[in-house]
Amino acid sequence: MHTKRIIPCLDVKDGKVVKGINFVGLKEVGNPVELAEEYYKQGADEIVFLDITATHEGRKTMVEVVEKVAEKIFIPFTVGGGISTVDGIRKVLRAGADKVSLNSAAIRNKALIKEGAYYFGNQCIVLAVDAKRRDKDNWNVYINGGRIDTGIDLFKWIEEAYNLGAGEILLTSMDADGTKAGFDIELTKRVSNLVDIPVIASGGCGSIEDFKEVFVNGEADAALAASLFHYGNLKVSEVKEYLRKNNIEVRI
Repeated sequence: MHTKRIIPCLDVKDGKVVKGINFVGLKEVGNPVELAEEYYKQGADEIVFLDITATHEGRKTMVEVVEKVAEKIFIPFTVGGGISTVDGIRKVLRAGADKVSLNSAAIRNKALIKEGAYYFGNQCIVLAVDAKRRDKDNWNVYINGGRIDTGIDLFKWIEEAYNLGAGEILLTSMDADGTKAGFDIELTKRVSNLVDIPVIASGGCGSIEDFKEVFVNGEADAALAASLFHYGNLKVSEVKEYLRKNNIEVRI
């Protein structure tokens, strides 16, 4: 059995870590370099860094910030936002990232997934999907930081991206994001059972129990959270100790 991963997420805007609810109402919560280092010390398995306005504003991921974060942490580090070319992937990996997260760019240019996997390996290509419920049983894919509904069916897109070479899925429920009402268990389980690559659950974590539920009932491989960690409600080490006591394997 693979150990489950706990992943703090740093949503970055204008060089500062921010957090909102349902992708809006962003508030500044800290410095990305300092927060990344703190989470590393707490025992985070990975860090995800998302430059959330890079695509919307048409600029590149802040390579300088990536370099500074990479100097402070010695765990896998995923970077996304504004990466739209193979050269862009190369620059971020050279700056110190271990993986890149592709979202809007992958929708607009599906070949980017295939090319990225070919040049850098499947393990480097994380497909980030922002999903919003369309009706009772279906979800649509949104891009540009949740601003645009593509009309694309979530499950069809994930299958296609998997076949193109995506090595991991970062699945964010827009309906749950920032609400602290818990992960979308139904959504996470369906995606986890759809493909045989790791699925990172994101959006809605509000309590220590939510981590257990998404691993046990949502069948996720990893759980990503932001608000709980940023505001000091929980430490990564506390979450891991709780999971271990509940017979969920984690790296301590």
